[in-house]
Amino acid sequence: MQNDTPKASSPSSSSAIKSVEKPLGDPNCPHCGGVGYVRYDVPVGHEKFGKLEPCICRAHEVAKTARSRLFEMSGLNGLSHLTFENFNTSGNKKAEFITEQEIKNLHDTLDACVDFSQKHQGWLLLEGKFGAGKTHLVAAIANDAVSKGISTLFITVPDLLDSLRFSFDSKETTYEERFEEIRGVNLLVLDDFGTQNATPWAQEKLFQIINHRYVNKLPTVITTNLNLDDIESRIRSRLQDSELVTHVRFISPDYRRPKETGNPGVSMLRNPRITNMTFGNFVFREDELGKEVVTTVTSKQDYGYGGKKTTRIVRDTVTAKGIKSLKDAFNASVEYAEHPRGWLVLLGGSYSGKTHLSAAIGNLRLLSGGEVIMAGVSPLLDYLKKPFNENSDITFDSRYKEMIVTPLLILDDMQESGLHSKWAEDKLYQLLYQRYDLELPTVITSTMRPDEFSTSHPSLWNRILDTEFSDIRIIDMPPYRRVAKGSKAGKKK
Repeated sequence: MQNDTPKASSPSSSSAIKSVEKPLGDPNCPHCGGVGYVRYDVPVGHEKFGKLEPCICRAHEVAKTARSRLFEMSGLNGLSHLTFENFNTSGNKKAEFITEQEIKNLHDTLDACVDFSQKHQGWLLLEGKFGAGKTHLVAAIANDAVSKGISTLFITVPDLLDSLRFSFDSKETTYEERFEEIRGVNLLVLDDFGTQNATPWAQEKLFQIINHRYVNKLPTVITTNLNLDDIESRIRSRLQDSELVTHVRFISPDYRRPKETGNPGVSMLRNPRITNMTFGNFVFREDELGKEVVTTVTSKQDYGYGGKKTTRIVRDTVTAKGIKSLKDAFNASVEYAEHPRGWLVLLGGSYSGKTHLSAAIGNLRLLSGGEVIMAGVSPLLDYLKKPFNENSDITFDSRYKEMIVTPLLILDDMQESGLHSKWAEDKLYQLLYQRYDLELPTVITSTMRPDEFSTSHPSLWNRILDTEFSDIRIIDMPPYRRVAKGSKAGKKK
């Protein structure tokens, strides 16, 4: 019977070991006698048959060499300055404006990374947009581990795959050795997961590495800017194991771009007319006090398929009470723009000032270095549906999540139910409910009166009635009418 025990190998017993003046191992070692390598007495076909392996007496030296090699692969020299202590939990220094939710998220994320670094148990998944601070934190984890003598590999996924490819032609190591070194390292930090070239070979190698570490519960850190739904299904299922994986989502804006404007593909804030709507040029219409405003109104019951369009003339007068409601909405909007928290709901008739105030909030946010998306409800729903086109390379989930996590979302012109498909309205509700649960700042404008809103969207209205979270402002003013040039009145909507 063969024993899986080491036997000494001499320089003459293998051409793989050259004669050396100084023994590689401990001359008093009972296993190798100073040679530094051993062969295992195993049967033919065993994975160790015929192979030379470093003797246990060289374990410290081998481990030190391996750590040095992994450190060199990691490129941590250029990231050695990234620590937990210098991670800025106040957001981008050039951004004068950041929400309470963003600051809390940064603190919570830092705490999760520090906790992982202290325990080195399980997996940590950091998900967020480019520039959110993911690389800083995982580099801090890696630097801390290296300082403690823990064998660590910090590497982007594309570089990891390149390292495996180059090992096929390497004179220093074999592909098998490099692969085993990567998948078995004490701490593996994979940065920018999802940016790799998704060839079948690459997908299979990644799965083998991740599956090995998953089965053996080896400490692993992964960052990605992808939705989990966009990750290959076998890997995704392992990343969704809540018993092993701590999943943290960044909602902070890009540290590299303090003047981020949000998504110009759907946001109205790129529109020149909207861009010019500020608090500074908002008009309170005090000079219209007592004046009559004549408006043509289309009856709401005539909306929908097969309805006959009818109109009626409405005569309103600008009152002191109405002007006060406009000023109250203005003051609430300024306060919200400076310290956005919870939801701000602006209700009022067409052209009463709602869009101007909500745009002013968004424009001040951008000017202060924040991130915001302002969209009409109908264009937003169209934007979400576009990925279902056959030629689209963007998924619905990506766009949907973008709306959920954007630091400030402004939804203009919320309409009564029944004007969109059931699917579209359900998605809109889900989007708003998730933002409510995440306590993310949201502004909603609508021409519906409170009773109309509550009847049309009862579940949503119940959330809006949460006075600790929402502020409802009703503008009781007739439509603003532009006047000829030369008039003192300003422009607003």
